[in-house]
Amino acid sequence: MARNISRKSFLQLGTGLAGSLVLDPFRNDFNSSAMGNTSKIVRGDLILRRIPSSGEKLPAIGMGTWLTFDAGNSETRRKDLTEVLRIFNKNGGKLIDSSPMYGSSEKVAGDLMTDLKIRKDTFIATKVWTTGEADGITQMQQSIQKMQAGIMDLMQVHNLVDAHVHLPTLQKWKAEGKVRYIGITHYQVSAYPALMDLIKKERLDFVQFNYNIRVREAEKRLLPFCMDNGVAVINNRPLDGGDLFSRTTGKSVPAWAWDYDIQNWAQYFLKYIISHPAVTCAIPATSKPAHMEENINAAYGRLPDEGTRKKMVDFFEKL
Repeated sequence: MARNISRKSFLQLGTGLAGSLVLDPFRNDFNSSAMGNTSKIVRGDLILRRIPSSGEKLPAIGMGTWLTFDAGNSETRRKDLTEVLRIFNKNGGKLIDSSPMYGSSEKVAGDLMTDLKIRKDTFIATKVWTTGEADGITQMQQSIQKMQAGIMDLMQVHNLVDAHVHLPTLQKWKAEGKVRYIGITHYQVSAYPALMDLIKKERLDFVQFNYNIRVREAEKRLLPFCMDNGVAVINNRPLDGGDLFSRTTGKSVPAWAWDYDIQNWAQYFLKYIISHPAVTCAIPATSKPAHMEENINAAYGRLPDEGTRKKMVDFFEKL
């Protein structure tokens, strides 16, 4: 069997044998996989990155929860997500990012972390996504309760919504020990100037934004700016909502990628991101245990150097 097939092809194969076709509804969860058990691959060291404002270290691969953890009370989906979290924790994963915007994701993540008794091993991040000081405070209190966080590790202003109102509250909460770190987020390239402006004006620990091998605009100014200003970087949409895999269907990762402990396309894309020196953590989302095995293994082993990063882009763009 070929070393790599797409997850879409794999799903079609498996469901075809069952007499029906069920496509994965979560495009953010649409990775390309290598056939085989990546957990059995001999790995190098876990890749850790320092948070500039404190020196605390985080694994370079975390986990998002958009769409994937919006499982409500579904026992079937919660069972799969419990296994996703178990694999994430077992392999050294720490940062779990959510938001009130993501439906039931905060509560589901909180419930499952409690069930697995892994709160002490996790770095919990969520966001405030509303307008007005009073509503912001209420929403953040609810998020802490839903995620059963006690003290929230990271609270962020989601998509800069009313950031000038919420940031003073966050600064106060940080001083009081209610949150450990504060930050801002966005998912569009058009927001980069606004992110940079707030980094200049505010005392921020983290900034979260979109960056991947196809959307590389952040490499021009934003990533160097974050590094120069001592701000930790979380990258959302690291797989471009799953769209990156539309170009890799039926194709294997190049042989030279194995020199950097890259066995599948998910790891190819994730290691491109975390090999940038300004990146603290990338947060791919998944509801599939096998996909989590792939994603979290990108946090181990060798990273591409600058010459190889250019080679990775050239190879991808010719697919």
